[in-house]
Amino acid sequence: MAEQTALPESAGATGAISAGPPGPASEARPDKPDAAVVRDALGVGIAVGLSGFAFGVTSAGSGLSLLQTCVLSLLVFTGASQFALVGALAAGGNPYTAAAGAFFLGVRNAFYGLRLSQLLALPRAVRPFAAHWVIDETTAVTLPQPTRRAARIGFTVTGLTLYVLWNLTTLVGALGAEALGDTDAWGLDAASPAVFLALLAPMLKSTVERVTAGLAVVLALTLLPVLPAGVPVLLSALAAPVVLFLTGRTKRGPDAEDGAAAQRKKGERHS
Repeated sequence: MAEQTALPESAGATGAISAGPPGPASEARPDKPDAAVVRDALGVGIAVGLSGFAFGVTSAGSGLSLLQTCVLSLLVFTGASQFALVGALAAGGNPYTAAAGAFFLGVRNAFYGLRLSQLLALPRAVRPFAAHWVIDETTAVTLPQPTRRAARIGFTVTGLTLYVLWNLTTLVGALGAEALGDTDAWGLDAASPAVFLALLAPMLKSTVERVTAGLAVVLALTLLPVLPAGVPVLLSALAAPVVLFLTGRTKRGPDAEDGAAAQRKKGERHS
């Protein structure tokens, strides 16, 4: 995370975060009690952490060993990528394609880190450890916080709770996979995508964001029956540049027409 000097806090209050790009957490808003931040963070951490059980079961059912399953949760620690990897392997996909799909799905965490580094402004020694906790859930809890103190509390409590629970429930799920029998019949591989969508949906506030998400879903569902496992996830990312390109052309259209009309009028006056 990029180094940044912490801002001074106002007397008697933490002070609103004013550093970094404009966003929800950089606007001046009233302080939020620490207890409320902890409560929200624990709610997300516990709810999502318990779904590690689904990953443990799904991973074991896909043929991965107990050690491989637990190492994935310990070192990768991003549920969507983990599910994408084991799901592609279970569907008979090429291991390299499966790994590529999981990798590119996890790249979004790097962009989260760029934003969170400015909000949290953590000491240099802490950043490598904090980077491991930069995922959808910690970002969703951290960004809306009104102050740097609240953002740090939200990030830390969510990350710690989720990391501990996710890894414990992954172990339990992998150990109990045999007792559950056919893991495909339980549909547990849908748990992480469902959680991700639940976190994403409230953040899609503009028409452009909704259209981008909708197009990505259409692309993934359309390509799923005809392409190897893992590839539709990669290609669905094309929705973002397509929508941005079309949006840019729409905005430039009226401006270009107005500019051309102004040039014609200017030429008529000089003639």
